[in-house]
Amino acid sequence: MINGLFDEFDSVSAKQWKQKIQFDLNGADYNETLIWKSNEDISVKPFYNSEDLKTIPEAPNTRATLWQICQAIFVANVEKSNRKAIKAIQRGAESIKFIIPNQDISIEDLLENLDAIPVFLEFQFLSETYIKKLNEWQLEHNRKVTLKNNIQIQTDIIGNLARTGNWFDTINSDFTKFKSITKQTKSFKIDATLYQNAGANMVQQLAYALAHANEYLNAIDSDFNTETKQTFQITFEVSVGSNYFFEIAKLRALRLLWNTLAPEYHINSHCHITATPTKRNKTIYDYNTNLLRSTTECMSAVLGGANTICNLPYDAMYKKANTFSERMARNQLLILKYESYFDKVNNPSDGAYYIESLTSQLAEKALTLFKDIEANGGFLKQLKEGTIQRKIKESATKEQQQFDTGETILLGTNKHPNPNDAMKNELELYPFVKTHQRKTLIEPIIEKRLAETLEQKRLKHE
Repeated sequence: MINGLFDEFDSVSAKQWKQKIQFDLNGADYNETLIWKSNEDISVKPFYNSEDLKTIPEAPNTRATLWQICQAIFVANVEKSNRKAIKAIQRGAESIKFIIPNQDISIEDLLENLDAIPVFLEFQFLSETYIKKLNEWQLEHNRKVTLKNNIQIQTDIIGNLARTGNWFDTINSDFTKFKSITKQTKSFKIDATLYQNAGANMVQQLAYALAHANEYLNAIDSDFNTETKQTFQITFEVSVGSNYFFEIAKLRALRLLWNTLAPEYHINSHCHITATPTKRNKTIYDYNTNLLRSTTECMSAVLGGANTICNLPYDAMYKKANTFSERMARNQLLILKYESYFDKVNNPSDGAYYIESLTSQLAEKALTLFKDIEANGGFLKQLKEGTIQRKIKESATKEQQQFDTGETILLGTNKHPNPNDAMKNELELYPFVKTHQRKTLIEPIIEKRLAETLEQKRLKHE
C-alpha cells in the first residue's frame, strides 16, 4: 500500500533546509541564533536529517520492554528491611537493591520470602569470607526450593576509593580480595553516579566509567578463560540528569563504548545498566519540583535502554527514608510503565537523527578521552595524581557559574522562588556537603548539588 506513496515529493537536502531557515531569519545570523553549544562541546543544530549520520547505525541490544522498577533499601535492621522489600514488591517494585553496611547482616533472614525476585547486593565493606558464606548458603538454598534466588553481588573497590579517598584496606589487599570475590560471583560493578553527582560532563562520565572498568578488566584478565569471562555480569550504575535527549544518548553511548572495550578482553559485551536520577539538580526549596525532574530523568533512562531504574524520592536530600515519598517515587515508574506505555517498544530511540548524532558524538569524544587516560597511565594513576578530580572540578565550576548567572534554571530556586517557602524546621538530614578532616590517600571526589550555596543563604534569613 505504501510503496511509492512519497515518490511525487522531491527529497530536501540539509543545504536546502538551511537556505530556507536563513531566509526566514530575516538577516539574523544562523549560527549565532539557532546553534547552541553544550558543556560537552557539542554544537546542537536546529534540525537533523540523514546527512548527519556517517553510516547507518547498528541496532543496539537494548530491550526497553524489559526494564525493571527497583526499590533501594539501606539495611539498618534486617527484619524491617525484609518487610519493607516484600511490601515494595507487592506494590509494584520488580527488583530490590539492598545496601549492606556491615558483616553482621544475615543475608538468609534478609532474603526470606524473596525467592525469584532480582536482588542486587551492594556492600559498604569488603570481605571475601562473607561473600563465600553467602554463595554457599545460596547454593544450598536453591537446591531446596523451586523458585531460585536471583542475587547479583556488586563489588566496586575503585568506586569506594574515589568516593572516600581510601581503599578498604590497601591497594594490594583490596585487589586480592576483589579477584577472589569475582571468582565466586562472576560479577562486578562500576559506580559512575559519583562522577555525575560531582559535576562531570557527559563525556567525562562515559570516559571515566570506561577507564574505571578497564582497571578491573586488566586486573582479572589472566585469571579467567574466555568461556568463563562470557558469563560475567558487569553492571554500570549511572545517574541521569535533566538534559533529556543528551541523557538518552549518554546511555546508548555507554553501551557502544562497552561493546568496543569488552571484546578486547573477550568478556561479556552485554552490560547491565542501572539508572537513578541525579542529585545534582535537586533542591530543598520548592521540593515538589523534584518530582518533575526525576520523572523526565527516568523517562530518559528508559528510552536510553537502562535495564533497571531506581527512582530518587523527591525529599531524599533533606528527609530520612519514609513510606510516602518512596511510594511516590515508585508510582512515578509505575505510571511510566503501565499508563504511559514505556515498556512497549524495545528500541524507541533508534533511528532518530538527533539522538543518533548525539550518541555518536558522545561516544567518539568519550573514547578519545579514554584513550588519553590510558596513554597517561590509566584511571588509578590519574586519580592518585588528582587529574580526574581536577577535571571534574573544572566542569562542576563551569556548571555552577551557569546556575549562578541564571543560564541554568532550577525552578523555585534561582527562578520564581517562593519567598514564603520555609525549610529550616523540615530538615531531618543535613542537605549540604559535609566536611570533616581525615587522612586520605587521594583527594576524594565530592558530590555537590548546584543549589547548595543559594539554599544555605536562604536558610540563614528565614
